[in-house]
Amino acid sequence: MSHVGVPRGTVRKRRSLALLTAGVLTIPALAGCSSDSEETSRGVPQDIAPAARDRVADGSTVNWAVDAMPTTLNAFQADADSATTKITGALLPTLFPMDAAGQPKLNPDYLESAKIIEREPKQVVLYKLNQQAVWSDGREIGAPDFVAQWRALSGKDSAFWTARNAGYERIEKIERGADDLQVRVTFAKPYADWRSLFSPLYPKEITGKPDTFNDGARTALKNTAGPFQLKSVSKAKGTVTLTRNPRWWGDKAKLDTLVFRAVAPEDRTKALADGTVHITDVDATTADRIALALRDGSNGQPLTHGPGADLTPAAALRSWALAHGSDEEQAEIAQAAREKNRKAVAAYGAEQKALRGYAVRKSLEPAYTQLALNGESGPLADDRVRRAVARALDRQELAETVLKPLGLPAKPLGSHLALAGQPGYKDGSGALGDQNTKEAQALLADAGWTQGGAAEKPKDTKAGSEAEKKDADDKKDAEDEKKDAEKESTEKTGAEEKKTDKDEEQAEKKADKTDKDEEKADRADDSAASRAEGLYIVGQDDKPGAGPVQAPDASTATHVLAPSRAAAAQSLALLRQASAVSAVSEDSTTAEAASKAAAQDKATAQDKQPGGAAGAYAPLGTAAPAPASVKGPLGKDGKTLTLRFVLPSGPGSQSLRGVGDRIAAMLEKIGIGTEITKVPDESYFKDHIASGDYDLALYSWPATAYPATDGRPIYAKPEPATDGSLLVEQNYTRVGTDHIDQLFDQAVAELDEKAARELMKQADARIWAAAGSIPLFQRPQLVAVDKKLANVGAFGFAAPRYQDIGFTDRQAAGSPADRKK
Repeated sequence: MSHVGVPRGTVRKRRSLALLTAGVLTIPALAGCSSDSEETSRGVPQDIAPAARDRVADGSTVNWAVDAMPTTLNAFQADADSATTKITGALLPTLFPMDAAGQPKLNPDYLESAKIIEREPKQVVLYKLNQQAVWSDGREIGAPDFVAQWRALSGKDSAFWTARNAGYERIEKIERGADDLQVRVTFAKPYADWRSLFSPLYPKEITGKPDTFNDGARTALKNTAGPFQLKSVSKAKGTVTLTRNPRWWGDKAKLDTLVFRAVAPEDRTKALADGTVHITDVDATTADRIALALRDGSNGQPLTHGPGADLTPAAALRSWALAHGSDEEQAEIAQAAREKNRKAVAAYGAEQKALRGYAVRKSLEPAYTQLALNGESGPLADDRVRRAVARALDRQELAETVLKPLGLPAKPLGSHLALAGQPGYKDGSGALGDQNTKEAQALLADAGWTQGGAAEKPKDTKAGSEAEKKDADDKKDAEDEKKDAEKESTEKTGAEEKKTDKDEEQAEKKADKTDKDEEKADRADDSAASRAEGLYIVGQDDKPGAGPVQAPDASTATHVLAPSRAAAAQSLALLRQASAVSAVSEDSTTAEAASKAAAQDKATAQDKQPGGAAGAYAPLGTAAPAPASVKGPLGKDGKTLTLRFVLPSGPGSQSLRGVGDRIAAMLEKIGIGTEITKVPDESYFKDHIASGDYDLALYSWPATAYPATDGRPIYAKPEPATDGSLLVEQNYTRVGTDHIDQLFDQAVAELDEKAARELMKQADARIWAAAGSIPLFQRPQLVAVDKKLANVGAFGFAAPRYQDIGFTDRQAAGSPADRKK
C-alpha cells in the first residue's frame, strides 16, 4: 500500500526556552489585544431537534452522507479526513470532546476524573478511568493502551507513519497508578493542552506495532470502545456500516445501524428525494429547494419554480402551435421538446414532494473562511501591500453576502484563534485597523505603487538584477561594435554606411527589446495553464501593459508538512496533522529578531492612532493617496500591481466565488488588479494553496479547543532548511514572525488557563498586524435531516452523541421505503 506524502514520525524541535526569556516576552501588548477580561460573545446555538431519550424509538437504520469514502480509519495519519473523524467518533474513546461552547469537557463514559496532580518539579496528570470501560473484546481500557499510543506518536520511532505528534513528544513516562484504573502521565516539559491527548484512543493492538498502525488501521478496526462497532467497509457500495456495540456500558444506542454513505455534493438533492440518505450537509441551493417544498406543500398551489417555470404565455402558445402545425419536421422537434420538459417538470415535482419530509438545520460551522495572502514573493512580500489589501476589505459586507440570505448572524470574525462563543474570544482586528480606502491607498503609495508606475523604467538596484546586467553587457557590446564598424567603414559605399547605421541602431535597442520579450514570455508561461482553467483579470481587461505577477521561482523548493487530502474540505483532522520537523536554531538570528520585536512593541505602545497598530497606517510624510476611485491598476518600475487570485471552480463553490468577485471589486477601487483563476476543486488545495502557487486565495480552517497546539503550525514562521528549501508546516501564507512563535511556545507551556488565553490574544493581534491571513466570517452549517429524526443536525461546536440519535416514533423507525408510503 502506498503512503506517498506521509511523513514518518518526525518531531519539530522547539527553540530553546533560553532564547525566549531574554526580556522578549515581557513587552506591551499590541493595540486591540489587552489584558482586559475576554470579550463577551455569543455563538450561534446548535440546531439538532433535541429530544429526551425516552422519546426516541429503539431500532432502525440511518444513512449519513459523507463527501467520500475515508482513505484511512487512523485519525493520526496525514490523509485522515472529516469522514474519518465522524466514523471514529462513534467507535473510539474521546476523553474530552468539545461541548456546545467550544471547550473540552470530560467524558464520563470513559473517565471518572482527570487532572493535574503535580506541577513541580514536573507536570503530572492522573487519569482515573471508568471501571466499566472495556474494548469490544472484553479487555479493560488501561495504561497499556496509553503507553502504546504515546510511543507510536512521540516521534521517536520513525517506523510509525504519523502526521500528528504535538504534545506526545513532551511526555516523559506513563505509569500505572494505584490500581489498573489509574494512569499516571509525567511530562518532561509543561503542556497546557494535555486534554487534547489520547483522543481518539486506539487499543494497543493497533498502536503497539508499526504494521498495524500504518496499514492495519486504514481499513479495519477489529477492537473498538464506543456505542457502535465496525461491521463492514464496502468500497463498491461506498458505505461504512456500524452496528450497536453489545459490550457498550453507557446509554444504549437508539439505532440498530448507522451507515456512512459517500455521496457527492451535487448528488445530494436526489439522494434525499430517493430516501437513500437521511442526514447530509447541503449548500444554499438545496436548502432553498427544501424550503420551497415545505412552502408549496402547505399552500397546495402549483409550482412556480423549477423546469418551465419561467415559460411565458406567449412562448407556451408558440410551442403548442409548432407542435400542432403543418410543418411535420418542426412539429416533431417541438413535440419532443415539450415531452422532455413535461418529464423534467414531473421529476422535479416528485422530488419536491419527497423533500417535504426534510428540515434544514442551521448553525455556524466550527470553522472560518479567510483571505490568504501569500507573502513569500511578489508584491505581497511587502507587508505594506498586504495591509493595504486587508484595509481595502469591507468584511461586514462579505459576511452579509454569505450569511444574511441564510438567516444567520452576519458578523465578521475578529480572531484567528477562537470563534465567537468560545472562551478566550476577543476581536483583535484593531491591531490592523478597520476598512479605510484612503489609508490603504497611502500604504500602497508608501510602498512605491503609483498611477504612473507601470510606465516607468525599472530603477537601478544595489545589487542589480539579471536583466539589468544583461542590458549593460548588451549596450557595451553594441558600443564596441559601433566603434569597430566606424573604423572599417571609411572605404565602403554610402549604401553600406546606411545599412551599418541601421544595424547599429538595432543593436542599441537590443537590451530593451530583449527585456520586453523575456517579460512577455515569462508572463505567457505563468498564465497559460491558468487561462485553460478559466482566467480573467479584474481592473485591466485588455489594457496595454497588463499582465500577471510572475509566479515564484520554480527552482526554489517548498516543503509542506503532511498536507491532508481533505484539507480543502476543512476537516477537523486537518489542524492536527502538522508533523514536526527539525528546526534551524540560530541564536544570533533569534536574538536579533527578539530585539526588533521589542522595538516594534515599544513603537506600538506609543502609537495613539485609534483602531490600529504601528505599521497599519502610512508613515508621516507619505504622499497624499490617489482619489477614492482609482482608474486602472497602480504600477511600479514598469510593472502593474496585479495579484493572482485562485478560486475553486466546482459546483459547490459558488458562494466562495461570489465572495472572491466582491473582494476583487474592492481591491480594484484602490488600484490593485486581480487575475482570477478558477481551478478544479480536487487540485485547488494541493496544487495551489499548499504549493504556494497563488497570491490571494480563499480557504477555511476548523475551530479548535487547543489554539496553542493546533494554531501554531498554521501561523509559525517558515524556516529555511540547510538545502535552501522552505519548511512551512501548515502556514500556507508563508507569513510569520519569531515573536508570534514565541507567544505560542509560551502559551503551550502555561498551565494557568487565564494566562495562556492572554498570550493567545497577544499572538492573535500580531497575526492580524502581519496581514497574512484575514478572517472573514464563520462558515455556515446547513444540514438536511429527516424531520422525524432527533438529536442530530447542525451541531456547531459540539461533538455528536451518536447513542442519542434516532426517530421520534416507532413508525418512523421503519425502512426508508415504508416512510415514503
